[in-house]
Amino acid sequence: MTIPGNLLTTAMAVMPHKDVDRALKKALSLDIPFWPQLPLYNYYEDMYVQASENFPGIVLDMEKRHLGFSTEKFMEELESAMASWEDADFFDISRKYSVVYHKFLALDLADRPAIRGQLEGPVSFGFNVMDENDRPILFNDTVRPFMLEFMAKRVNVQLDRLKKLNSNAFMFVDEPGLQFLFSAMAGYGDQAAKKDMEVFFSMIERPRGIHLCGNPDWDFLLGLDLDVLSMDIYTNAEVFSSYWKSIKNFLDRGGVLIWGIVPTNFEPFEKESLDSLEIILENVWSTLTNKGIDRDLLMAQSLLSPATCCLVNPDKEKTVEKAFSQINEFSKRLRKKYGLIDKR
Repeated sequence: MTIPGNLLTTAMAVMPHKDVDRALKKALSLDIPFWPQLPLYNYYEDMYVQASENFPGIVLDMEKRHLGFSTEKFMEELESAMASWEDADFFDISRKYSVVYHKFLALDLADRPAIRGQLEGPVSFGFNVMDENDRPILFNDTVRPFMLEFMAKRVNVQLDRLKKLNSNAFMFVDEPGLQFLFSAMAGYGDQAAKKDMEVFFSMIERPRGIHLCGNPDWDFLLGLDLDVLSMDIYTNAEVFSSYWKSIKNFLDRGGVLIWGIVPTNFEPFEKESLDSLEIILENVWSTLTNKGIDRDLLMAQSLLSPATCCLVNPDKEKTVEKAFSQINEFSKRLRKKYGLIDKR
């Protein structure tokens, strides 16, 4: 297993910072660091915009902070994109689209237990980017197959880049839109969606996984051929634990779960403590172990993170930074409790 467990820490990528170095320093404070995405610093740093770089048909309005799509432009640019298919730089994130990413690539990260990158996934990207008729490009039967291959290529190029810094690098495919995937969406049924997701992940190099903060079809998600799943357990604890059969199968085949437990929103952060968060998390773990999941296996294949991203706190980045510090403290506390302190 190249993704470590033992309740080490990482976090989601989107951060509210406008100071690049401050955000990067905070990301590096965790066991498994990542390059932050900072949409408040620059619209190019937005996760959807970063995923859109060099995608044919994209219409980007920086002044209005709007990302759109033109079908006519897609057809005009498709041939050029296909001609660049073997050019890794074409699929990587340029300095223009992320100052933070390239600062991260310049660091010496070989001694970390792992490092992580991320890219917006095709379902969320395709569901949120609208064409000239205000229709999600996910529903376009011509665009969608290309989008799956294009995004898979982008994930693989970034992962290859990160593995040169640390052999245990892995990738999140950020998919907040998966919670809407199997709702009634005209033009895109759930069977087609499942098939597309399976095809997409079959094209991605390992280690590969999904990060999301919502409440999707957990049976489907845990059944995908993933190496890691990151979720908001603070909000979804009771629902998630009811899928113990799928969770057991996921762990048995070597999957790693990242438990997003410390809230980053101002009000819930202020009302919780390490004691109350420990109760929430251990209630889930107790449910799973009572259903026959081995506790040692669960600990060995678990990481900890803050619960969600948050860009709207009244204190800007302060609560998010406190959550990052608290998840480190929480990790030390639980690692000592479960006898993992010497395995770090």
